[in-house]
Amino acid sequence: MEPYFADETVTLYHGDAFEILPQLGAFDLVVTDPPYGETSLDWDTYPTGWPQLIAEHTRSMWCFGSMRMFVDHWIDFAGWRMSQDVVWDKGRATSPAADRLRRVHEHVLHFYRGPWRDLYHQTPRTQIDQRGRRSPATTRHAGPSTHSGYGPSTWTETGTRLVESVLHAPKDRTGTINPTEKPISVLQLLISYACPPGGTVLDVFAGSGSTAVAARHTGRSAVLIEKREEQCETTARRLSQGVLDLGDSP
Repeated sequence: MEPYFADETVTLYHGDAFEILPQLGAFDLVVTDPPYGETSLDWDTYPTGWPQLIAEHTRSMWCFGSMRMFVDHWIDFAGWRMSQDVVWDKGRATSPAADRLRRVHEHVLHFYRGPWRDLYHQTPRTQIDQRGRRSPATTRHAGPSTHSGYGPSTWTETGTRLVESVLHAPKDRTGTINPTEKPISVLQLLISYACPPGGTVLDVFAGSGSTAVAARHTGRSAVLIEKREEQCETTARRLSQGVLDLGDSP
């Protein structure tokens, strides 16, 4: 099977994931953005059954989507467990419906299979305002949570906090090469969280190749599959720039 593009960190295949993926092996993580099936655009047809296909090749997956997409196709995710939901705040957006609130966000859900303790997950942290810091030597204890599955915890104050589940990354409408591109800053965080350093990320709806760009910046490799040849062409051109692509609109 001949790649459309390949270098030392990225391999791009042109074709249908249902035909190509069975020929590939296992991956540390999937990060992907399937067609939601919410418009009349010719490419926006939800590919029924793709999560079951993915399940044969990974145990960890970040999936972008609207809540309508996840609710309408919930049966496709049977066998997967959801660990968390993240909201990407785009800052601005157009709306196809004039009788609803203007939706300026998308969901990113993390799904997994098998025991959670066996999966790589490195929770990202961010620095907090100096005025809110306690002494780094302070050790704090928390009692049992009322939520099932969460027990007592102990941690040392380091001047950092867990990254919040709402990610603010305005959508760039000027430099994108795909109408549904996702911010590289968001993708980098998702990849760093769930793919071990040096691991390989798979994207079966590769679009403009932003998953690969983000993987490169985090020291991971990527395998992409894209059905539209015009997207493969622009993605190959983009990836040929190497790590110079610092755009924030994957």
